[in-house]
Amino acid sequence: MKGGPADLDLVFDPAALRRRVLEVLSTECGNDFLLSSGGDCVGGERTSSVLLLLGEVSAGKTGISEAGIILNKRSQWVRQPGDLCCPGGGIESFDYFLGRLLSLRGSTLSKWPCWGRLRAEYPEDAAFLSLLFAAGLREGWEEMGINPFGLTFLGPLPTHCLVMYERSIHPMVAWMSRQKRFRLSSEVDRIVRFPLRALLDPGNYACYRINVSAHLERRFESEEMDFPSFVYTVDGRAELLWGATFKIVTKFLEMIFGFNIPEMGKLPLIHGRLDENYVNGGSGNGSRDEHRRVCVPGS
Repeated sequence: MKGGPADLDLVFDPAALRRRVLEVLSTECGNDFLLSSGGDCVGGERTSSVLLLLGEVSAGKTGISEAGIILNKRSQWVRQPGDLCCPGGGIESFDYFLGRLLSLRGSTLSKWPCWGRLRAEYPEDAAFLSLLFAAGLREGWEEMGINPFGLTFLGPLPTHCLVMYERSIHPMVAWMSRQKRFRLSSEVDRIVRFPLRALLDPGNYACYRINVSAHLERRFESEEMDFPSFVYTVDGRAELLWGATFKIVTKFLEMIFGFNIPEMGKLPLIHGRLDENYVNGGSGNGSRDEHRRVCVPGS
């Protein structure tokens, strides 16, 4: 971990953490790296924006507040039911109007240290960024009842490409202040909070081995695949983070803390199964088996 154990002090110092995130995500200011497609994108994908929400969470039996990541758990009525994800979605017509408002002086986006330079030197990138953040805010309001006035924009992360759904995802990092209650839509089952300290613990990672139903093999290229994952118990429930949101979160950890997840071959195994309801959604019957730890390599 870059910087050694002192980096862990950031999780108990919200102001210092925000400064670190701003500093790191501002290093690419004026460069198209953070707003361009990654190597997996081939062009023509639908564009989506998500909010990677940071805030203070209560961790452990002590109830002491520390910095964490705030996600939502998808309900059984949507695609990828049971998965953890960042609030967000595709761009809609209203987002263009909201994006123009966000570009005005006094908005949370205008207070981002890079905004003035980005708008002056790269106006097209600035307009695109305001549109992406607008879409994330709108989706956050619709899905979770997020108060947009309680967010501080900290910067964008590199684009992630979701190959299966042909979608490019642009994560926007924001700090959530004060909000304790949420208004959940039918798309969201519940809010899940992971302390950053837990995410920085290599012992909380596992290999998620998925068996795919025969009808889905054409989309996944194999009947069995392994994915890195994060497993952590929240309010007595073991939650599993994997897939696109896992990649977004671990990219954030790498950029901010220099943290890298352990090698897959050294991780304990968790088994799961995906069927057509996972891809199509709408059944309400559940489509991803509850994960379970079946062995620990080397034990």
